Amino acid sequence: MEFLVYPLMLVGFYGLIKGADFLVDGSSSIAKRFGISDLVVGLTIVSLGTSMPEMVVTILSVVEGKPDVGVGNVLGSNISNILLILGITATIRTLNVSRSTVYSEIPFSILAAMVIGFVANTNVFKSSFTGLGIDRFEGVVVLMFLGIFFLYITTLIAEERKADKTLTGGPSYTMMSLPKSIGLILAGMALLFVGGKWVVDGAIALAKLMQMSEAFISLTIIAIGTSLPELMTSIVAAKKGNADVAIGNVVGSNIINLLWILGLSSVILPTPMNVISNQDIYVVVLASLMLLIFMGISKRHAILRWHGVFLIAMYVLYTLFLIFRE
Repeated sequence: MEFLVYPLMLVGFYGLIKGADFLVDGSSSIAKRFGISDLVVGLTIVSLGTSMPEMVVTILSVVEGKPDVGVGNVLGSNISNILLILGITATIRTLNVSRSTVYSEIPFSILAAMVIGFVANTNVFKSSFTGLGIDRFEGVVVLMFLGIFFLYITTLIAEERKADKTLTGGPSYTMMSLPKSIGLILAGMALLFVGGKWVVDGAIALAKLMQMSEAFISLTIIAIGTSLPELMTSIVAAKKGNADVAIGNVVGSNIINLLWILGLSSVILPTPMNVISNQDIYVVVLASLMLLIFMGISKRHAILRWHGVFLIAMYVLYTLFLIFRE
């Protein structure tokens, strides 16, 4: 029956994508029922929903004693979000980004990566060094930074309302009946759990088959698979000319991946990290800085098509680096 692990892994990816989709649709419908704007839904529920595959895979991996899969999935997803997903999206259409994204949200995503890097390495300063990782107390600290991010979002929305601006820019959601909305949420959660379990089992089996580390598989195949919701959301937004949604979805998901997922998994169970993961944290920071540089040298803070090609090329080089690192 071991051969079934690999087709189940593919089915698991589909389950993660559809589960996140159901969860977002159901939650958004309930939010609309209570009069919550599309912008608020986009900044919170959509970002959380598209990050659910990473969360399920990471928590299941940590609980099952495979932290390299969980940590690699989060860091790999963030890297693929910036270099691959934004790269592909920018080649489809030039992305003109708002000032708040340039001066607030991207810098906050860099801060989030630096926070994870710092708390993961604090064990170096302890007398009884047992390796890198994030313990429960540090997990709570990480979650506090997530609280600051949501406070920022709340303040941003309040400022726009005070200025009497129309809250537009987010995708539009359909309000369904309450039973249907709840049914979609429950179905989404079930698909996420089962799909996540099959993806984790498949990743471990694939690593053994290919004689590669679980960290490598999670940084590449699993990371791209769990980032598919972000990819589809950003491409659709770019085609509709909504650059703020396209890039905001990626940056918001990156922040949530680092602060919510790694913070929560560490509170549930202290999460050990491999020293080599520091290199991947550096890549997350450098990729984010690259975005800021591109926006700084272009007019109207835009990510141009040639920027997108460059980002994709950097992702290919990063993948080659991982292969040689093995």
